[in-house]
Amino acid sequence: MLKKIIQEEQIQKAKKYIEKGNSFVIIAHVAPDGDALGASLGLFHYLNTCGKDKVTVVAPNCFPAYYRWMPGAKDMVIHERYPDFAEQLILEAEVIFCLDFNEPKRAGKLSETLTAAKGRKIMIDHHLHPANFCRVIMSYPEISSTSELIFRFICRMGMYDAISKPAAECIYTGMMTDTGAFTYNSNKPEIYTIIAELLKKGIDKDLIYRKVYQVYSESRLRLMGYVLNEKMKVYPQQHTALITLSQEELKRFQYTTGDTEGFVNLPLSIDGIEFSAFIREDPDCVKVSLRSVGDFPCNEFASRYFGGGGHKNASGGEFFGSPADAVEAFEKALNESGPDKRIGQTYRISEG
Repeated sequence: MLKKIIQEEQIQKAKKYIEKGNSFVIIAHVAPDGDALGASLGLFHYLNTCGKDKVTVVAPNCFPAYYRWMPGAKDMVIHERYPDFAEQLILEAEVIFCLDFNEPKRAGKLSETLTAAKGRKIMIDHHLHPANFCRVIMSYPEISSTSELIFRFICRMGMYDAISKPAAECIYTGMMTDTGAFTYNSNKPEIYTIIAELLKKGIDKDLIYRKVYQVYSESRLRLMGYVLNEKMKVYPQQHTALITLSQEELKRFQYTTGDTEGFVNLPLSIDGIEFSAFIREDPDCVKVSLRSVGDFPCNEFASRYFGGGGHKNASGGEFFGSPADAVEAFEKALNESGPDKRIGQTYRISEG
């Protein structure tokens, strides 16, 4: 038996919207990851099972190729490819689910359309500080993934039997990827109760792991080797490591979306490294991904220095400037608030 995390009032209001609604749009955040896709497609299959035939998942832009196997992924509408169609769907939808993001700007170029849409909006998310733009807000940062919240939401409506195998595969994928294959933010026993219930639906968790983590392109593997040999800098005193990649380097290795997924985790396998950063130059800004082990709150680091946030051990932000300037800013922040700035068993994030 799972604890009742989501408030009953939220459950009943969302359930009423589903029962009365005829057209639904599910929106994922920009650069959708495994959890955004898993939650969105899991809910998509659930609504289909309930007899709702006008359900569309809309993503602001493309997602990594190793998620294309997910049931329903081929039916998603990508805004950057079909902008007018995607926006029309959102504006005409009676019910709009906003999954795995906490404010309109996380929907990228869809943010204005999302804000203008008149449909009943429901947020299901696990990030801090949700904005007040939805009629129903299910925001629970203590939960490991939004996909886990989707499972809880469906079960709280008394609809566990309506979770199909495709829905279960998607939900499991989201839970797995947002915990690094259950290596962080995954110490709560109820996570494994949910996994057991998903297994009962017939999913092959070992095959899902292989599809996500063990089927990559040759160019990605060569890029990984280059990163580890040439682009990783270790700061022993601060128990930290940094990886950087420029646009020129990405092009050299025929980079496609998702090829650098997981690179930020690689240095954490080094003995004594507690904090890892990955700085990647994108066309419009510099992306900063952060991971930590133990008690170091990399989400606070991301928020204070890179305008971002996330989870205690997995977060990120952005920097507007050159990659070299981003590295300089990171090193300055590290000297102020790195893992070596200990007070007893806690960490000090500088007030700057």
